[in-house]
Amino acid sequence: MTAIEEHALTLDPEEARRVRQERLERIGRWLLPLAIMVLAIWLWDRICIWNDIPKYILPRPGVVLQTLFDDAGLLFSSLLVTLRITFLSLLLAVIGGVGLAVLFAQSKWVEMSFFPFAIVLQVTPIVAIFPLINIYVDNQTTKLLLCAWIVAFFPILSNTTLGLNSVDRNLRDMFRLNGASRWQQLRYLRLPAAMPYFLGGLKIAGGLSLIGAVVAEFVAGAQGQSSGLASRIIEAGYRLNAPRLFAALILISFTGILIFLVLSLISHLILRRWHESALKQER
Repeated sequence: MTAIEEHALTLDPEEARRVRQERLERIGRWLLPLAIMVLAIWLWDRICIWNDIPKYILPRPGVVLQTLFDDAGLLFSSLLVTLRITFLSLLLAVIGGVGLAVLFAQSKWVEMSFFPFAIVLQVTPIVAIFPLINIYVDNQTTKLLLCAWIVAFFPILSNTTLGLNSVDRNLRDMFRLNGASRWQQLRYLRLPAAMPYFLGGLKIAGGLSLIGAVVAEFVAGAQGQSSGLASRIIEAGYRLNAPRLFAALILISFTGILIFLVLSLISHLILRRWHESALKQER
């Protein structure tokens, strides 16, 4: 009898039921979405066959996959353009959002002065801002970068500001009693306490930066000024090339999923040894 079996025998029925439930949940977390995705793809294929739908209206999954391989050079080169805008805008959003949040934490007057303008940027649709950017900015890359940055900036700013302002008052009083300066409080207390909030905002901003880049490319692509994935979607739509359109959409979707998973992994690796949210995941 193995050690695991011996341990299982020593468990009471309630504990054994809980262990089985956790095991089923771990398996189901991956198996259920995969099964539903396979079923959805199968239904998609069957609908195309049963209704004899031409591929320029709704291509079969196999046709989309074949197009993804045949047009890989064109699509992946455009994906690199989109990814460059996405990651540059995310980097600038992190630098600007964290830097401004630190200023907000150090001075309530600065926060009251500038936070409303950040809200204005957040609530104004980027498609309404782009025509102004198109007038005042000459460089095409800068136009796209600025649009994607506007979309990704606010989640990092708001989450980091919330984290910096959510430090336990008793801990702040203890730091003051021990003669810590404001910058020492920021470095040793407030920034570590704000890390989970910042990482949560980073995961949101990662997806939004991709969305902002694609939306900006759509607006620019309609004017013939973009070479990213969005421009390939517009071009495929004009030519009724539905397989390429679907292939580009799949690339964007999987890119967004991959960005979220990578940022979630980074968040878990940073928080796993000390923050309650990550510790619970490891139980």
